[in-house]
Amino acid sequence: MRHILYLLLTLLTVSCAHRSGTGIGDFTETLYTPRYATGFEIRRTPHGMATLIVSTAPWQGSGGAQRQLVIDPDSDTAAAGGTDVQRIAGAARRIVCMSSTHVAMLGAIGCSDRIVGVSGLDFISDPYVTAHRDAIADVGYEPDIDYERIVSLDPDLVLLYGVTGPSGMESKLRELGIPYAYVGEYVESSPLGKAEWMVAMGEIAGCRDRADSLFATLPPRYDSLRRAAAAMPRCPRVMINAPYGDNWFMPSTSSYMARLIEDAGGDYIYRHDTGDKSETIDMEQAYLMASQADCWINVGQIASLAELRSRHPKFADVECVRRGRIYNCNRRTTAAGGNDFWESSVVHPDVVLRDLIGVFHPEAGIADESLYYYKRIE
Repeated sequence: MRHILYLLLTLLTVSCAHRSGTGIGDFTETLYTPRYATGFEIRRTPHGMATLIVSTAPWQGSGGAQRQLVIDPDSDTAAAGGTDVQRIAGAARRIVCMSSTHVAMLGAIGCSDRIVGVSGLDFISDPYVTAHRDAIADVGYEPDIDYERIVSLDPDLVLLYGVTGPSGMESKLRELGIPYAYVGEYVESSPLGKAEWMVAMGEIAGCRDRADSLFATLPPRYDSLRRAAAAMPRCPRVMINAPYGDNWFMPSTSSYMARLIEDAGGDYIYRHDTGDKSETIDMEQAYLMASQADCWINVGQIASLAELRSRHPKFADVECVRRGRIYNCNRRTTAAGGNDFWESSVVHPDVVLRDLIGVFHPEAGIADESLYYYKRIE
C-alpha cells in the first residue's frame, strides 16, 4: 500500500509539473537570432519542444520593458500568466489581430485561415479576410473593445501592439485568461527588420521554417534595388507628410521612412534624429522645408493638387507642387478608406523601395502606372 501511495504521489507531482509549463529559466538555447530586426529573439529548451519569443522593444520608448510568450506543446494548458509572460499550449490556431500588419504577416506565411478576429474589418485589404467576412469578427478599437465577442471567438492568442506604452487591453485579457503577445514591428527602423517579424509570427503559428524561407528571399531583392538607387546620378530632396489636425509630424532621421528614402536614393529634408519618435513641427517650418524639396510624398487624405492648394494655399507656390511632383501611398484602398500601404507593405519592403525609386528617379524608367502602393497626385 505504501508503494502504491508513493507511486500515486509521484504521478501527481509529475502531472502538476507538466501542467504548470516550462519555466523561463529553462530557455537556454537560441533558436533564432534576427539578422535585421532588433525587437525580438526566439529561444528554446535543450530538451522538448517548448519555445520562447521575447519582445525586447514592444513599444516606442519601452526602456527595457519586455513581453514574453511561451509556446509549450508539452503542456496541456494554455493560460495567461503575469504582465510579462504569457503561455500557449502549442501553435496558435485561432488568432485575433489588433493591427492590420498582423493580418499581412499571417497572410504572407500562408496562415490567414488562423484569423478569427480583427480590429477594423472594413479597413482590411487581405484577400482571405475580405472573402471570409462572415466568419471573421470585428472586435473594435481601443478603448471600446468588444471583449464579449473576443471571448466568444475562443482565441488561442490575441496579437497586440503598443505605440508609446503597453496596450490598454492587457489587464482585461489577463482577467479573462486569454493569452496575448506583442508584435513589435512598429518600432523597427529597418524595412527588412519590420518584415523579419514574419519569422516570429511563423513561430507563433507553428511554421517558422516556412516563414524563415520566405523572409530569406527579401534581402537579395531589396539590396539589389538599393544598389541601383545608389548609382543614380542625382539625389532629390524629399518632403514628407501633411498636417494631421493642427500637427505636422516628421519622422526621425533614424526612422523607417527615412531609411526607405535614403535606400531609394533620396535626401530626406528633415535633419533631426529623435530616436524612435516623430517630432511635431509648425506650419512655417513645414513650408520652408517643402519650398526646398524636389518631391513630396505621403500627403495624407489629400486626393488632388486642387485639394492641396485649397486646403493649404500657402504651399501652392512651392516648386514640387508647381511641377506636380506629389505622390501619395494610397493606390490600394478599401471602399471604407482602409489603406493597404499600412497593411501589406510591412512584408513587401522591396516593392515599396521600387515604388520610391520610381518616384524619386524618373530616369529609372519606372512608369507611374506600374507603381504598386504609390500614385501621383494630379
